Amino acid sequence: MTNHDEAAAVRPLALAWVSRHLEVGERIVRTEALHGGITAQMRRLTIGTRDGGTRDLVLRTFVNMEHAEDWPNREAGALPLLPGTGVPAPGLVAVDPTAAHCEYPSLLMTHLVGRTVLDDEGLETRVPLLARQLVAIHAWRPAERPRGYVALTTGDTVVTPKGADTAAWAAAIDVIRKPAPPYDGRFLHRDFHPGNVLFDVPLSRPAGARITGVVDSAATSWGPVDLDVAHCSTNLALLQGPAWGLRFAEAYEEVGGVLAATASERLYWRVRDGLACSEEVQLVSQPWREAGRTELTTRAVEERLDAYVTALMDALG
Repeated sequence: MTNHDEAAAVRPLALAWVSRHLEVGERIVRTEALHGGITAQMRRLTIGTRDGGTRDLVLRTFVNMEHAEDWPNREAGALPLLPGTGVPAPGLVAVDPTAAHCEYPSLLMTHLVGRTVLDDEGLETRVPLLARQLVAIHAWRPAERPRGYVALTTGDTVVTPKGADTAAWAAAIDVIRKPAPPYDGRFLHRDFHPGNVLFDVPLSRPAGARITGVVDSAATSWGPVDLDVAHCSTNLALLQGPAWGLRFAEAYEEVGGVLAATASERLYWRVRDGLACSEEVQLVSQPWREAGRTELTTRAVEERLDAYVTALMDALG
């Protein structure tokens, strides 16, 4: 086996576990680290087949995480249900949620073609595609509901960025101190954003982009569609600027999505997700820099978050 780089190396117990789930005569011939993940280490494994060809698998390793076994279990439960729903998701190969066989809890799945696209170019094409894909996710009615959504922040844990509009942030914190609005529950991806969506973008025709995969389903849950829309909106605001964060909710409705009935209800979910991001700006921005968006320093992302939260509060006024 040849390693693409040191970070791509698969630990011995995990190697043996993966090998037990290959077809007779197959072997791992190459590993490559995949960047962009926050909750797990990701590696693409190139498998040599008996006929001399190759196929790819993806290994997710959950390292140093509290309750790590819950994440692979939840994703393993969601993946077999998604085919045929209009959600292009990886296929489940094997799962070791308690690290009974591997060094850490692990998940082995099929590899999807395509790549994450975090650049500004082509956003006019990609944003409606993201919105349409999220509508398809919310349209799915699983036979068994996943667990209820978990709120990721409270008024007491918000981290107001240095130099932020303190009045706007204080008003935003007051918004999420109120009880959550009533909602009709739907299936949520719960971590839907450009970093978890794969695109096929023809070099000769960027406008011909199409979504080839939705990954990282470990946080699937049941709750208001506004929360999923809010999460993608926040990520777009930080990646591409506040205007794109504001635009995404409009795009979602334009392709048939239905948001909360009142402006104040919609604001609650969007502010809640934006403020949740305040606690992990450094964590979310690092993978973006590794993927080539080196200008997105922690400080730059904080400034965009401040501008986005302020814009949300201004829209209410």
